Amino acid sequence: MKWGIHFDIAGLAGKITELEAASAEPGFWEDMGAGQKVLQELKFLQNRVADFNRIKSEYEDVMTLIEIAQEEEDEDAARESAEAARAFADNFEVFGTAALLSGEYDGNNAIVTLHSGAGGTEACDWTEMLLRMYSRWAEKRGCGFEILDYLEGEEAGVKSVTFLVSGQNAFGYMKCEKGIHRLVRISPFNAAGKRQTSFASCDVMPELDDSVKFEIDPEDLRIDTYRSSGAGGQHVNKTESAIRITHIPTGIVVQCQNERSQHKNKDQAMRMLRSKLYKVKQDEQLEKLQGIRGEVKDIGWGSQIRSYVFHPYSMVKDHRTNAETGNVQSVMDGNVDIFMSAYLQSLANRTFQSQQPQN
Repeated sequence: MKWGIHFDIAGLAGKITELEAASAEPGFWEDMGAGQKVLQELKFLQNRVADFNRIKSEYEDVMTLIEIAQEEEDEDAARESAEAARAFADNFEVFGTAALLSGEYDGNNAIVTLHSGAGGTEACDWTEMLLRMYSRWAEKRGCGFEILDYLEGEEAGVKSVTFLVSGQNAFGYMKCEKGIHRLVRISPFNAAGKRQTSFASCDVMPELDDSVKFEIDPEDLRIDTYRSSGAGGQHVNKTESAIRITHIPTGIVVQCQNERSQHKNKDQAMRMLRSKLYKVKQDEQLEKLQGIRGEVKDIGWGSQIRSYVFHPYSMVKDHRTNAETGNVQSVMDGNVDIFMSAYLQSLANRTFQSQQPQN
């Protein structure tokens, strides 16, 4: 296999050399924002080449193990080579999926908000299950996971929660999860033991750093303080450290209560607000170009991107790509890469088709 040609490692190496030369130029830091963006791209490319070298080395090790097993006709060696091959296949899929992440903010951290929808207490419990699923996914990926805002359900579960997933390509992966998620199961909150359908929404934004030029007029903001609620130990409800910021012209509201310091909560809330406002601005520009207005979907029937069926059979199916699995428990334990990979591949295919000349 011509690994380097297939993944254009020579091209990546050339770009790395170019960016390293640019960062060494006098006056590079005169524009701090531009400089940070160059270094961010440089780090991404360096990590990509390092990942390629690692996966290539793993492949060579697997082939060596297979050759030894074949030469010695040893069952233990055969089992070892089979296990190594399966591990390589999983790692290669992750590496291949990362190659599809080329969006402007795919390398950024992700700000994710889950809201319970139709289904009452059952929907709040479903939202908490999704929160656990994504925290497990982040843990498996080696990503940071930090809850920024948390509102408990009236009886159980979570009514809404906002969390930050930090790490390489966090937004690139988590953007695949944006949409309505539907659960079908025998509800533990239904005394009659009937099957029930519940919904929760997932919204995802990239966390923007200071290199993105986007000014917010302080006069447009209303900032309120309040006491934290939900899980948080002895500090909860003792001081008004939680922050709520309302952007008056748009009505956008962001909240943060995870830090003990009101100042830190305000800084994080402002980053969330900048991300939301920047996304609104981008969406408005896209609508203007396309001459359409984005469709707003309710958190309910007919709008789901994925269904999780616990009863009368076990299946998780993504309605955008038709990717599915019967191992529901594995998915709820954070193994959602099958759906992320399929969605990223579908995006890549649509982009490729749109770039082809029309007859």
